Amino acid sequence: MSKYSAIIKNGIVFDGKNNPPQKADVGISGNGISHIGSLQNEHAEVVIDAAGQYVAPGFIDLTSHSDTHWTLFSAPAQESLVSQGVTTIIGGNCGSSLAPFLGEFSAKEIEKWADSSSININWQTMGEFFAEMNKHKLGVNFGTLIGFNTLRRAVIGSGQRKNAIKLLLKSSLEEGALGLSTHFGLSDLEMFSDDEIADIFKILSANASFAKHHLEDEGADLLPAVSRLIGLARSSRSRMHISHFKSVGRSSWDSFAGALNMAKNARSEGIRITYDFFPYTKTGSSLIMLLPAWFRKYSHNEAKKILADRNGDKRRELLNYLKEITLHYDRVIVASAIADFEQTGKTIKEISENSGLSPEETILELLETNDLRVSIFNEVISEENLDLLAGDNYSAVSSDGVGYGQKQSAGASKDLPHPRSFGAFPRALDLMVKKKGLLSWESAIYKMTGLPAAILGIENRGVLEKNKKADVVVFDPLEIADQSSYENPFNYCKGVKYVFINGEAVVSAGKFTGKMPGAVIRKK
Repeated sequence: MSKYSAIIKNGIVFDGKNNPPQKADVGISGNGISHIGSLQNEHAEVVIDAAGQYVAPGFIDLTSHSDTHWTLFSAPAQESLVSQGVTTIIGGNCGSSLAPFLGEFSAKEIEKWADSSSININWQTMGEFFAEMNKHKLGVNFGTLIGFNTLRRAVIGSGQRKNAIKLLLKSSLEEGALGLSTHFGLSDLEMFSDDEIADIFKILSANASFAKHHLEDEGADLLPAVSRLIGLARSSRSRMHISHFKSVGRSSWDSFAGALNMAKNARSEGIRITYDFFPYTKTGSSLIMLLPAWFRKYSHNEAKKILADRNGDKRRELLNYLKEITLHYDRVIVASAIADFEQTGKTIKEISENSGLSPEETILELLETNDLRVSIFNEVISEENLDLLAGDNYSAVSSDGVGYGQKQSAGASKDLPHPRSFGAFPRALDLMVKKKGLLSWESAIYKMTGLPAAILGIENRGVLEKNKKADVVVFDPLEIADQSSYENPFNYCKGVKYVFINGEAVVSAGKFTGKMPGAVIRKK
């Protein structure tokens, strides 16, 4: 019997560490890589001739929402991500995680993203959540951050909120969570001073962990938002990472280079800062994000009451705010609306004209009738800024998307996913390497593999080396490209030929195998 379960021969091998590639064979034994070099005279149960193909570590998606959107359970094979070469996804982003889950306020947190009637949550602590996940078959590896907003809701009613959060954070990290995520723009965390938040963040540095941030403001106040986070990192001596880093809206585009420069200057004084991006100029976000920060910080029920009060001062203030900001309503597309399925795929301008309401009234009506759960596509990112960020040595590629399954891709879903859920990683390679020449192949692959693994502190994935886990992707460099669009998002990418996760082929010769070898990843 061969000592190799699979051999990938004659490929151009990228190690995931930004080094130039080499022509080599890769030997897989069980769930690990056992040899990289010449294996021309060796035999295995599976032998792949990868001549003319690129062989790389499996891609790591730092910013995934498959957990909070519940597709990790409803579509555990996560084919839309696996088809891109993604082998590991990280959940618990943007302040929200599935654990710890304590009481009614935790339940309300989940209701923002998924229909709670379809959810069976039988865990409380992070450790119990991991134990439950280990009972499920997964098509990808999965690790999670702890949501700061989730922690906040878990301790509502506690007299010592900060201390209770510190205890929960510490225990969650000890039980295997990879770090902390925040979203100050959606939370009521202003009840904590920055000194108190920095004190909480010190738990991260003590546990060799980091904080991953959805910026409080990605628009006009981008620079103050970045400056605040740098200040928190400095005073807490913790690492910081910015999720889906961007400046939203034409009026803020000129600030983006300054934000990158702030990060560079902070690194020069020893503060560790990284970020990730998705390679698209249209965002996929919640419609509520178009409304001012003061409104987003109300509870779910309070926000609905404001929208329902037709003659209320706060509702009038929202309308005035929307009229004052520059929104191109013909470019804002409704991607999902839980009660108004017929509006999916239409622009705010089209819905407004059909209803006879102003575009501003249309936005508020959509939010009110759909329980605030409306997602949109919006063309608000500068291509020049995207290129600038892609060329930064500290930027990683992510999807900021959701994993979908073949059944959903066949049309069972009433939502329009953002194309990034089906094509972010191939698009980055096609756009940034092949079409624009902004990155070398090894640099682009590093941004998808070795760099995100280093950010997360995952030591046995993200690189192709002997004794590392056998997460491997084989793709055709001439063919690799995304095929998903905003109008037709359910199109898989092309060019990915083989994907191995923990030594098992989940994609073979471009076809899904049906295997589910994903593992739960915990911080060691």
